[in-house]
Amino acid sequence: MNADSAPLLETAGLTKHFRLGGYLSNRILHAVDDVDLAIGEQEIVALVGESGSGKSTIARLIARVYRPTGGEIYFRGRPLSAMRSRSEQLAYRGRVPMIFQDPYGSLSPVYRVSHGVLRALKLHRPALSKAARDEVAAQLFESVGLTPGSDFLDKYPYQLSGGQRQRVGFAQALASNTELILADEPVSMLDVSVRIGLLNLMATLRREMRVSFLYITHDIASARYVADRLIVMYAGHIAESGPTEDVLAHPKHPYTQLLLSAVPDPRAPISLPATSSVAEPPRVVDPGEGCRFRQRCPYAIEECALVTPRLRLLRPAHTAACHVATSDIGVPAKEQAATSR
Repeated sequence: MNADSAPLLETAGLTKHFRLGGYLSNRILHAVDDVDLAIGEQEIVALVGESGSGKSTIARLIARVYRPTGGEIYFRGRPLSAMRSRSEQLAYRGRVPMIFQDPYGSLSPVYRVSHGVLRALKLHRPALSKAARDEVAAQLFESVGLTPGSDFLDKYPYQLSGGQRQRVGFAQALASNTELILADEPVSMLDVSVRIGLLNLMATLRREMRVSFLYITHDIASARYVADRLIVMYAGHIAESGPTEDVLAHPKHPYTQLLLSAVPDPRAPISLPATSSVAEPPRVVDPGEGCRFRQRCPYAIEECALVTPRLRLLRPAHTAACHVATSDIGVPAKEQAATSR
């Protein structure tokens, strides 16, 4: 994202907690804690982490499926909490649609695959006639690689492959006045040979239709292929963020290094001590202070158990939340940004 341009969407202190065991329970699951992120115009930002890291919760908060426990989400500078009317909320959901992980479960088998696209067009572009909606739906199918588009208007999901079904999901997301697509693991359930085509589609849509993407994935290789910036999540916190190639070439957080150690990439050789754990992240219930990665970290020091690390600027536009990431850690990123103005 250009440092001089205002973000399309940003979050400030975004937090989501879930109460466990009913209303009388005091046990709180910290799914997302104090997350600040920004997505620029025509930008692809990848949110990377293991299962349970909080990636999908963030997407659902942005999509307004969940209400935040704390913090705020801003779209084009306006807080979502200020959007009170149904028409405002409908317009926002049209501009920020979501693509789901399962291409088989996201389409109803009893409807033609054009049903969702036509319904979105009727909802968000009410001035279109039925004939015009059919024409636009066919054009949208062609824009996502389903050609000729008119042939797909009357098809049912069982007649399509998994990759084609997911392309229908992209077409449906584009049927409104789309500006930002929340893509939650859109290629993880597809064959490897099909994934590259959908990643290329994301890049094409960004370029030709001027949309941005929040690409949620556990696969660093696909994030490297398509994303401009990388945000690494761990146990509800941002561990590291920055330009994709810079983060992967110079990973500062031990968790990012652990993720990269599993990727066979000669350009970014990473060697961690054998004591590094590859277990899944903890279920963060009433975590208290301290670094949430410390029990898996081979470099943990006493401070890691006492003080929650804050994101700090380590390289231009590259931040990490770690007490031992580098010896030349400066002031916290927020404070340094304020000082440089």
